[in-house]
Amino acid sequence: MKTLQVGEFKSHFSEVIEDIKRGEEVAISFGKKKEKIAVLVPYAKYSKKKHRKIGILKKKASFKIKSNFKISEEEFLGL
Repeated sequence: MKTLQVGEFKSHFSEVIEDIKRGEEVAISFGKKKEKIAVLVPYAKYSKKKHRKIGILKKKASFKIKSNFKISEEEFLGL
């Protein structure tokens, strides 16, 4: 993965876009410490859907909700 500081990124923007189109990932760093603040990845890699296997805890875990259990929408949403 290539790492560029913000100034380099700005001056080589078109080249960075071409690198990303070819499938490369590019990290952007900022400040004196050159702390990484972002990673640009090709959209195809970003949008891959992860498949989740349903039912992996069948017969291993369970739960029970009591009949008097009540929660308001605000409590549920944490408002």
